[in-house]
Amino acid sequence: MKIHEFQAKELFKEYGVPVPRGGPAKNADEAAGIAESLGGFPVVVKAQIHAGGRGKGGGVKVSKTLDAAKENAAAIIGMNLVTRQTGPEGRTVKQVLVEEGLEIKKELYLSLIIDRDTANIMVIASEAGGVEIEEVAASTPEKIIKVEINPLLGIQPYHGRQAAFGLNLPAAAIKPFTKMLNQLYKLFVAYDCSLVEINPLVLTGDDAVIALDAKMDFDDNARFRHTDIVEKYRDLDEEDPLEVEASKYNLNYINMDGNVGNMVNGAGLAMAVMDTIKLAGAEPANFLDVGGGATAEMVENGFRIILEDEKVKGILINIFGGILRCDILAQGVVAAAKNMDIRVPVVVRMEGTNVEEGRKILEDSGMKIFTAVDMKDAGEQVARIVG
Repeated sequence: MKIHEFQAKELFKEYGVPVPRGGPAKNADEAAGIAESLGGFPVVVKAQIHAGGRGKGGGVKVSKTLDAAKENAAAIIGMNLVTRQTGPEGRTVKQVLVEEGLEIKKELYLSLIIDRDTANIMVIASEAGGVEIEEVAASTPEKIIKVEINPLLGIQPYHGRQAAFGLNLPAAAIKPFTKMLNQLYKLFVAYDCSLVEINPLVLTGDDAVIALDAKMDFDDNARFRHTDIVEKYRDLDEEDPLEVEASKYNLNYINMDGNVGNMVNGAGLAMAVMDTIKLAGAEPANFLDVGGGATAEMVENGFRIILEDEKVKGILINIFGGILRCDILAQGVVAAAKNMDIRVPVVVRMEGTNVEEGRKILEDSGMKIFTAVDMKDAGEQVARIVG
């Protein structure tokens, strides 16, 4: 789960991480009120969407007067902001963050992520702040600093010193930086984060270290431990509507760009099915894992969500009948076909418990449902259909 910058900064403040003074606004008048309350100019008006690269897309404006702050807020709120991370369709801005301007001496990059290769928490830092870290890694990888933290031992003083020295911080900034990093680590662990990122982390004229930006991603698997955060901070308008709908039925769904909808039980099998579709010359329209304990009702809801995607020209179902028996799957497929008037071809490949009963249910349904003998056959059939 992602949250907005101003929300991440609220959590930063709770953990003692320095951030600029400011607040969110949903209209130009609110933005002007916040700008005036800061007691001086310039102020910065920043679009709040779940995507980076906002400045390049025109979503961040420096305002030197109260009128400029109001005008910039009015221009940004309601705009369709297109960045590299939103894709060409862009994202509608519904609120802005108005913050005090700072005297910036140096821009840095700092983040904490999970390193899945080592099962450690990785601190990534760079003197090349203010630009996308992918660009830095590609063009000047020597500027990337990595510090590994064993989560069983936790962050130690030498971790902070290693990062601070790697960033070539002045002596006056080392102590506040290491304190801030220590608090960021505590925040990362406490909220089961998959990412905490500050880009840029700025060094001001008096050597203060301040998080000018803030990004936090939470592990969806840990949502049950943080229902307060989900209720307070989750913005459904920033999520794919089909993914939101799928989550209501405990379906693991990710929308994609192709035209072959697919439904599978098991994440690994779903990945294999998407590979199969691509090898056959087609493109998957989604990732949909109904899970091992899926019911006929869940299968029907999965069908409905797939068909709400107008790109879908054919559907591939690949089920291994273990906990979810093949006859239960077949009943769900037939029920969905009858209740929803499915008008795109459906290819079904199933193996496992009660597979013969399942195939018979499909055959006796009288509907246009194609059966496949194996995954390769299923992929080739659906590719021919949508091609």
